[in-house]
Amino acid sequence: MKIALRVATVLSWFNIIFWGMIVVLGLLGSVVVGQMPLVVSLVLLSAIPLNSFAALRLHSSIRYTGVPLNHQTPVGIRFVGLIALFFGFLLIFLGFSILGNPGAMMDSMKAAISQMPEDTRGMYTFLLNKVFVLLLGVAFLFLGLSDAINVVLNLRLLRWYYLVHKRDVS
Repeated sequence: MKIALRVATVLSWFNIIFWGMIVVLGLLGSVVVGQMPLVVSLVLLSAIPLNSFAALRLHSSIRYTGVPLNHQTPVGIRFVGLIALFFGFLLIFLGFSILGNPGAMMDSMKAAISQMPEDTRGMYTFLLNKVFVLLLGVAFLFLGLSDAINVVLNLRLLRWYYLVHKRDVS
């Protein structure tokens, strides 16, 4: 269990820092630009750092027996974890889709760039590189795996915590 706890802690810290920055910067950018529908998707995406925060609370309760587990932490790990797991599987699927057919991704990126104004097309030509598309697929796969593994490990650690402390598992 020590190895699972250590891996889950590292993944939780990575997810809370990376996805927290993505959510905060996205929220600030969407408010400045005025894209309120983007706010809804970013609020849903905030399930990943929220789940990681709840997991860190669980980890501290496991490591230090004197620290009680808050009654809201299991809800954060279970319910918010399911939303985070959905995004993890979505990123894994997207990564496999890009790696499986990078030509289709490049074609869709070419179509999107061709619809941009003429003066801004030059900035995005680096996106039409096959190596960039493959790196994008690997990055999506890595981010999805780190999120999904973190959620699954934390659900297992929560169950283990309840079994050790002889509490109701429900």
